[in-house]
Amino acid sequence: MLNQKGSFLLLLILAFCLSILYFGCANRQLPQGGPKDVTPPKLLKASPPNMTRNFSAKIIQLDFDEFFKLSNQYTEITISPTPAKQPEYITKKKSLIIKLKDTLEKNTTYVINFGKAIADVNAGNIIKNFTYVFATGAHIDSLSISGSVINNQTQEREKDATVMLFTLKQDSLLFGKKKPTVFATTDSAGNFSLNNLHPDDYRLYALKEASPNKIYDNDDELIAFSTKTIHLTKDTSDIRLKLFKQTPEKFRLPIHQFAPDGSMVFTFNRPLDKPSVYIPFPAGYNEKQITFISKTKDTAIVYNRSMDFDSIRVSILDNNKPLDTVSLRKGKKESFVRTVSFQYNTDGYGKLKPGSALQLKSSLPIESFEPTLIELKEDSTEITNFTLIRDTADSRRFTLNYRWKPKAEYLLSLGEGAFTDIYGDKNKRLQKRFGLDKDENYGHLILAITVPDTGKQYIVELLDEKKALLHSDAIKKNTTLAYKDSYLTGKYRIRVIYDDNKNGKWDSGNVKRRKQPENIWVDETIITLRPNWEQTIPIAIPKEPVTP
Repeated sequence: MLNQKGSFLLLLILAFCLSILYFGCANRQLPQGGPKDVTPPKLLKASPPNMTRNFSAKIIQLDFDEFFKLSNQYTEITISPTPAKQPEYITKKKSLIIKLKDTLEKNTTYVINFGKAIADVNAGNIIKNFTYVFATGAHIDSLSISGSVINNQTQEREKDATVMLFTLKQDSLLFGKKKPTVFATTDSAGNFSLNNLHPDDYRLYALKEASPNKIYDNDDELIAFSTKTIHLTKDTSDIRLKLFKQTPEKFRLPIHQFAPDGSMVFTFNRPLDKPSVYIPFPAGYNEKQITFISKTKDTAIVYNRSMDFDSIRVSILDNNKPLDTVSLRKGKKESFVRTVSFQYNTDGYGKLKPGSALQLKSSLPIESFEPTLIELKEDSTEITNFTLIRDTADSRRFTLNYRWKPKAEYLLSLGEGAFTDIYGDKNKRLQKRFGLDKDENYGHLILAITVPDTGKQYIVELLDEKKALLHSDAIKKNTTLAYKDSYLTGKYRIRVIYDDNKNGKWDSGNVKRRKQPENIWVDETIITLRPNWEQTIPIAIPKEPVTP
């Protein structure tokens, strides 16, 4: 047996070992990750080799440097000319095997475009614009078409847009109905190149879509096209395609439904000129409607004082001309949740723009309000010499006028029942704290505009840093635009629409009629508005570009 001294020594050694083991484990760390994988699979070998002439094989094998996944092969991969029978695509480790099922045409160049079908397994990096080319004869077609794609609204290069090529014979049969066999994806600089083309007459398009089926079949997709037919006899370059959202020719109501508060919401698939609403059924309900049209004229919100119906028909009109009529159904006892609340024209910090009245916008149309239940305090002192005015054109809007003092703190209290909506609902007690913003946070802007042609009209638009439209003016001659409103200090840009038909708005193009959209120019100069400063900025509008 161990003596007392030996036992103590043994326990001490054991405790030491356990501490080493504990702290050693505690200090262990997971391996640190390396650089993010951004490299797609790389082709190592093709059998037969790419660009093979006198091709007669039935099987093509493509070997890559890493494992890959094949996605949507029958929608992404195309062969031009298109064979009657689709090939079979088989993945085997790091190889893609393509089994050709159809007899190939003689003396023909074939291009297999893989689209976005091939990507690495882990990071999903896609091989873009990857093609395999072969010819059944001694000659491989080698003509090319290249250029760039821009967004017409922003004038910026558009990456990941699909550029599609159709022969003149294919155009009416395939465009908007089937995906193209010849296409390419624009790179990060918006450039594209279509290669291995044979001499022919072509139509060229570009498409930016949410669902990548390479078919222009949705009003929300951006489309571009070359106006002129391309007679390809030699390499063609520097083609510039302008993406735009086409205004739909056929009017539709994508959304027509009851909102949770009982209002009826109608969204249009295109802005209207002078929209209005008519209720033909039930009788007498047209007179009870209260309708609000959005500033963009593409949405209508309709309230009815009486909801005692199980179905209702609503017609949407433009310039008093009926466009569409829809029916909505509800249960007579169906209940809706209504809360009378307000939004204000203060910023996220509760600051009101100097020189502005306080604007209140209710969540529902207001039938009446009780001024005695509305209280305004300035630095905790109640004030009474303010006015609250209802907007005669919009029963949801009110304006509170008062001579606001710099550095003062204000509290607006809306007592319970101060406002009653058209259904008899009353607000709960609401409070809004706010103050006047500093004058030095704002500046004044003056633009000295020079136009290239006094016989044309131009629309000058002021954009903020997020490219949101702040102000718009139509001009025909050299002029000075002095913005009466002061704007927050920050960065601004100028966009100009070449208003060819002088209707005061930008007009979309039309693919079917081969009509391009109205041109837009965005000044590259960033206007930096300084605090409490008046700036005059010279703007020379360039001559309108000629659309190819």
